[in-house]
Amino acid sequence: MLKNALYGGVNAAVLTPMNADLSVDLDRMAAHCRWLLANGCNGLGVMGTTGEANSLGLQERMNVLEGLIARGIPAAKMMPGTGVANLVDTVILTKHAESVGCPGALLLPPFYYKNPSDDGLLAYFNEVIQRVGGSIKVYLYNFPQQSAVPFSVAFLERLLKANPGKVQGIKDSSGSYENGLGYVEAFAKDGFEVYAGDDTLLKPLLEKGSAGCITAASNVNCAVGAQVYAGWNTGAGASAHEVLAATRKAVISVPLISGLKALVARNTGDARWETIRPPHMKLTEAQKAALFSAFDACGCALAKAA
Repeated sequence: MLKNALYGGVNAAVLTPMNADLSVDLDRMAAHCRWLLANGCNGLGVMGTTGEANSLGLQERMNVLEGLIARGIPAAKMMPGTGVANLVDTVILTKHAESVGCPGALLLPPFYYKNPSDDGLLAYFNEVIQRVGGSIKVYLYNFPQQSAVPFSVAFLERLLKANPGKVQGIKDSSGSYENGLGYVEAFAKDGFEVYAGDDTLLKPLLEKGSAGCITAASNVNCAVGAQVYAGWNTGAGASAHEVLAATRKAVISVPLISGLKALVARNTGDARWETIRPPHMKLTEAQKAALFSAFDACGCALAKAA
């Protein structure tokens, strides 16, 4: 396990609750963030895939950060997603994240243009980092199933060399142990933070020197994830990891964001949590019943929200 990582531990890819008019409900989001921090999360990955960030406008995303901070959520605990499909808005969001006190930001590649060369990717990120300036740390978001733009070890090596002290880590949502291990083996010795985006890889990658995880399922399984992180090299950690892996399997058995919102709605007793922006849709009653049955069979009891 990598020690002294900036976001070391369990980080939730935080859900974004919506009002009936599809605006962001900041009060409920702040309450959920407080629940996460009280139940095993070390940090909060806000405005990412699970947070429906790419369904939100630029000003909305900045309003979320400011609104959470105004409601007592520490900026130091948040790693906001700031990478969008164009250079200018990526810079605006990343500079804004630093201005409100976030120590790091998570950047997708410029995902609209598929199969860019490593030279093109390097030029893009060099430009972003130069324009952003400041001291905020950049974390890359490797999610090739969604972005279709993977980050290779060879590319990362070039980017780190070109920007010493700026690129701090990566969230790897490839779902591949070999891919995550490649990042760890190449860069963790120099303090580079590798975060699993798949709960099933938390313990295996911690054993090799990763920093923790940033996962969607942490919205509901963070207490178990914390047990794995604390006991990654113990029998208790191995037992907790089995539960963690089972919860991951359960939540991906239905559309992920809709399913997580349904689970939080059940736990809070607040059906408004199921509201979601199109093109995502609420689960059907049959889907909810199957999800709840599968999740409950994992043995992951949720602390009730206040």
